Amino acid sequence: MAREEAPTGVLLVDKPGGLTSHDVVSRTRRALNTRKVGHAGTLDPMATGLLVLGVGAATRLLTYVVGLDKTYETTILLGASTDTDDADGSVVSRADATTLAAVTDEEIRAGIADLTGDIEQVPSTVSAIKVAGRRAYDLARAGEEVVLASRAVTVSRFDVLAIRRTEASIELDAVVDCSSGTYIRALARDLGTALTVGGHLTALRRTRIGSFDVAAAVDLEHIEPTALLQPAAAAALALPTLSVSDDEARDLRHGKRLSGAAPRVAATPAAAIGPDGALIGVLERRGADLKSAMNMPEDHG
Repeated sequence: MAREEAPTGVLLVDKPGGLTSHDVVSRTRRALNTRKVGHAGTLDPMATGLLVLGVGAATRLLTYVVGLDKTYETTILLGASTDTDDADGSVVSRADATTLAAVTDEEIRAGIADLTGDIEQVPSTVSAIKVAGRRAYDLARAGEEVVLASRAVTVSRFDVLAIRRTEASIELDAVVDCSSGTYIRALARDLGTALTVGGHLTALRRTRIGSFDVAAAVDLEHIEPTALLQPAAAAALALPTLSVSDDEARDLRHGKRLSGAAPRVAATPAAAIGPDGALIGVLERRGADLKSAMNMPEDHG
């Protein structure tokens, strides 16, 4: 009896709220009956939206997805701060109604403008960043002081879609395009701080990672082999591509360089696609040459 081939490919999942990213990975492992599943960037339990998972040999592609720009739809509540910078935390301060009413729409938009472009951002204390080998959120939950350094991030779009006011709060619906590593919770916190009323995130949905869109994602009930993007198709969404001949594919798999081939691609890393449409691997420049930085197994291109 022939052994059933393990699934390989990239899976786009629309994560529901209330689950961790690891929960989604675990469910995918069970649904596809394979242990080899990884993800390209977590979502908080409160958040919903796009998770990009690698299955089987396609987990090798995830390193090229993690750093892609992302788009989020979010709701920010101004008027209260929490210890996690989102609605899952405990309220630590509230603005009084008079102070809140004095905040104008123009001041809100000016505060958002200051958080747009190339900025320095201190990540949320309750984050997955490691401090001396431990996750910041583990340290925070253990009651230890967490001091995180600021980091350079890019917020290329921070557009307000709606502003709703009550006596106790101002709610903003917004869409954010940003570089990898940007914390939307920190944007909410910093906007609230700048306006002296406090702020935190109440809703977050990731709709895009690079060219991967949540519109193409499946829900947890529809995780099956037919939902997998083939490695070549997934690589073409994340990277520039280069068509290579059978001889070039063989050379790349044997660790040889493609002499003088660097001008054939606009940028690297780039995906090498064989004549049969299979992903050979991912290429990087070596002077005027191209060399494999990652090769796919021949059976799973």
